[in-house]
Amino acid sequence: MTGQQLKNSILQMAVQGKLVPQDLNDEPASVLLERIRTEKEQLIKEGKIKKEKKPSIIFRGADNLPYEKVGKNEPLCIADEVPFEIPESWEWVRLGSIGDWGSGATPSRSVPEYYDGDIPWLKTGDLNDGHIKYIPEKISHLALEKTSVRLNPTGSVLIAMYGATIGKVGILTFPATTNQACCACLPIGIYNEYLFYFLMSQKVAFVKQGEGGAQPNISKAKIVATLMPIPPLAEQYRIVAKIKEVIPHIEHYGEIHSSVSSLNVSFPNLLKKSILQEAVQGKLVPQDPTDEPASVLLKRIRAEKEQLIKAGKIKRDKHESVIIRRDNSHYEKLDGIERCIDDEIPFEIPDSWEWVRFYNIASFQNGDRSKNYPNRNEYVSNGVAWINTGHITSDGFLNVNTMNYITEEKYNSLSNGHIQKGDLVYCLRGATFGKVARIEPFSKGAIASSLMIIRPFDVSLRNYIYWYLRSPIAYIELHKYSNGSAQPNLAAKDVGKYLVPIPPLDEQIRILNESIRLLAIIENI
Repeated sequence: MTGQQLKNSILQMAVQGKLVPQDLNDEPASVLLERIRTEKEQLIKEGKIKKEKKPSIIFRGADNLPYEKVGKNEPLCIADEVPFEIPESWEWVRLGSIGDWGSGATPSRSVPEYYDGDIPWLKTGDLNDGHIKYIPEKISHLALEKTSVRLNPTGSVLIAMYGATIGKVGILTFPATTNQACCACLPIGIYNEYLFYFLMSQKVAFVKQGEGGAQPNISKAKIVATLMPIPPLAEQYRIVAKIKEVIPHIEHYGEIHSSVSSLNVSFPNLLKKSILQEAVQGKLVPQDPTDEPASVLLKRIRAEKEQLIKAGKIKRDKHESVIIRRDNSHYEKLDGIERCIDDEIPFEIPDSWEWVRFYNIASFQNGDRSKNYPNRNEYVSNGVAWINTGHITSDGFLNVNTMNYITEEKYNSLSNGHIQKGDLVYCLRGATFGKVARIEPFSKGAIASSLMIIRPFDVSLRNYIYWYLRSPIAYIELHKYSNGSAQPNLAAKDVGKYLVPIPPLDEQIRILNESIRLLAIIENI
């Protein structure tokens, strides 16, 4: 149960007579209502309030059922309208019976003299479900004299009738006017704070009543026709006191519940990140001294890369990098110059592992940026996958259900961005910045300019690279090289500069198997 749900429950208990015990010594609500009717009659005679066209009186009949007499009409049983049972000392009334209700108005903006005066003018956005102590906008006495705006005295209870704030309430701590989206009540004979909390208890019901139109609207007529349970006046004060006593505890509970709920939502993702971080630091599985060290794997990859260069499939790097460990430090030899890079190394790795620059183990290819770039009018229902950032799912795959397709002819006309088996796609900009996906279930396709193809020189590295790119260390590298703007952007050449920790090939397999096992467990948490 959320804090708001608990608060709603407490308010519901309050208006049902279940929050505080009844006191047999209390003057019953029936006597209070008689006094209210007498007081209203006097106010009508004095011209302070208007007479109701069809006043309502609700009473218990001889059969103990509720009846209502409206104006001069015969009483009718309203048992089907009454939502719950109330204590014997309580009574049902229509909201219009216990106060002077009225809505506000907006003085014409075309008359500047109506504004910037000293009379507070409340809009529904100023309502705070509490005591209103500040209203920013003011109108003049001229507006009060010349328009239908109504001045509501201190203690008036307000409720929003339209729009996004529908059902929101407040109590004035000083006289104020309101716009037409707000209804105000000066209670007669009842405790205004009890009315305030009753209205709060009805917020969900008011919102439902207002649904169905382009502009939600509960109207003054709907509000004053609402049934309200009235306790004895002394009990009204006890109810309000008890609500005020428990609300701080409810708010504290709500804060804790919100924090726990946020943790429950974020914990699995935090745990996943922790597992991936442990994986790329060599802490997820134990090392095996019989494994072929990563240095031998990298030597083999360099030989494979050399063959690709000779075959003309990739270009030779202008700036070849070699990272070595010596004297408990890390050095990078680049363009014949060796320098210590200890300040760049984010953590220690096992002795059998190696650090490399990303471009030493994979090639990178931008998405298509040619004049033949496909547009929506060229999409077809079946064809070759045309992949953009919106197709990358949270679990690192491509979404078949939302995939776009282009013709074979269009695919062949693209000068760049053709994917092949074993590739990864990596997002360089946009909402999915830094996300990576395997190309499954597609073996053929092309990527948009916001994506980049990562193609390992040795396909056996592909799955490990995929997990590495999903780890926190890869996100640190990502933001190290991004442009740092509100719309982050990354160049393919900078992805090649990432520092990648490489385990022995056999350990990579153990890491992947253990990662998959643990992540599957997390999914069931």
